[in-house]
Amino acid sequence: MTTNGGLLLAEALERYGITHFYYIMGAPMLQAEKEAMRRGLRGIDVRHEQAAVMMAQSFSRVTGRVAACMAASGPGVTNLVTGAAHAKADCVPVLILGGSAPRDQSGNGVFQEDVDQLAMMTPCVKWAERVTHAHRVPEMVVRALSIATTGKPGPVYLDLPADMLSAEVDPASVRWPAYSPETRVRPGLSEDDLSAVRAEIASASRPIIVSGGGALWSGASEELRTFVETTGIPFFTTPQGRGIVPDDHPQCHLAARATAFREADLVLVLGTRMNYVSGHVSAPRFAADVRVVRIDIDPAEIASSRDLAFGAVADLKVALAQLNEGAASGNERFEAWNTHLAQVNAEKSAKAEGALASDATPVHPLRLCAEVRDFMSRDTVLCVDGQEILNYGRQSIPCFRPGYRQNSGTYGTMGVGLPLGLGAKSALPDSEVIVLHGDGSLGFNVMELDTAVRHNLPVIVVVSLNGGWTGDPEKDKPGRDLGYTRYDKLAEALGCHGELVEESAGIAGALQRAREAVRAGKPALVNVVTDWRARATTVAFTRYST
Repeated sequence: MTTNGGLLLAEALERYGITHFYYIMGAPMLQAEKEAMRRGLRGIDVRHEQAAVMMAQSFSRVTGRVAACMAASGPGVTNLVTGAAHAKADCVPVLILGGSAPRDQSGNGVFQEDVDQLAMMTPCVKWAERVTHAHRVPEMVVRALSIATTGKPGPVYLDLPADMLSAEVDPASVRWPAYSPETRVRPGLSEDDLSAVRAEIASASRPIIVSGGGALWSGASEELRTFVETTGIPFFTTPQGRGIVPDDHPQCHLAARATAFREADLVLVLGTRMNYVSGHVSAPRFAADVRVVRIDIDPAEIASSRDLAFGAVADLKVALAQLNEGAASGNERFEAWNTHLAQVNAEKSAKAEGALASDATPVHPLRLCAEVRDFMSRDTVLCVDGQEILNYGRQSIPCFRPGYRQNSGTYGTMGVGLPLGLGAKSALPDSEVIVLHGDGSLGFNVMELDTAVRHNLPVIVVVSLNGGWTGDPEKDKPGRDLGYTRYDKLAEALGCHGELVEESAGIAGALQRAREAVRAGKPALVNVVTDWRARATTVAFTRYST
């Protein structure tokens, strides 16, 4: 009795803990997809392959477990590239499986051999490899999963030629390696490292913590919260780390971020990159003489850091547990510093409430954000995608749970919102999921509303309909205007609940009706006409930002 590469792939996914995969049907992956679902994996077929990667990414963020996606050879795999690059930029472990042309006929002009898929995917993922012996499929899956979840996480790609998937294999020749994501290496801090970090904190007057996605992937939420409360140090997170400690924690001063960055004399960079998002933790956003202490799982991050007072390679969960051990509680050294930042935070928040409460027509995007903020619960998963609405949402809508705030990420990818929402809903079917979308960005993957209907993934989609790309007070940007797309009508045509709102007074009722539709099992879309003149202020990430 024999098996083959495709059947081995499905069995490997089941054995090694993959429960969900996202795909579009097509050769040479059909047998593997069918067998995986026969074995109990949930396969969700999408309308564009880039959405499959994005859904798998969202599943991983809210569960901490790896999900997979599959694509047919040729254009199926090329369509994965944007999703793969987005997952790599966000350091999310995703198992990407792509069929490819048979290698035993390479060079003969066979169907879809024109592009070297392995070479194409390599720069877009953490690791990429091709299966060249069918009996080694389980070994390759384990290697991929291990690399995806070890150290700095990231997506991995396995190229699966058609002849490898169909090749007959003697089961006796197959090796099934032991694998568990729980066995990954978690390096800690040395005694010298611990002493150095504690000495820096002891000598600081105005320290802050800046944390990010590394805390999420190491599972360090509780340890970070204990560290924050024990030391009394104010903390801030990058967008990828929102909710690791709840945004309403008394030592979180979101609206005072610029002040804290400018006035801090010590920055503890914990599990996040020092990139454009945090102003590279250098002047002018930070004081020129600020001391920087960094803990990161990736040695390359420490090695590439500029002007570190101290840096250490460690898993953040382990490192924080070490720092917390034996630390005295009730630290009041930084009470005045926290009070100062709290006052700035209160003043700026009060000022912002004026715009948040605006009843102007067209609706100001901040008013839309305020309505969503007041409507959602602490346990709602919120996925935000767009330009203006992304920035307004970041400024005004808090997050309270790790992984429950998702967005366009460090790669700035448009079109991620709806796929991220559906991925989260497939992982957490009993949780409310809201997608706050710009109208331009929704156009990329709007047909995934059909996926939501077909696969019973009832999410609430709220659209900021400002008629085009970005806000434009002067209306002079080339190619900006898209018109006011009736996404609510499209949603209805695809089997969703849809509603158009043109005045702020109508938003709350529309959201409530959307929730009722979702509770009845129907995805819902609320299309809100917003002010095309509203332009969110944010730090310029590039020289050409406008």
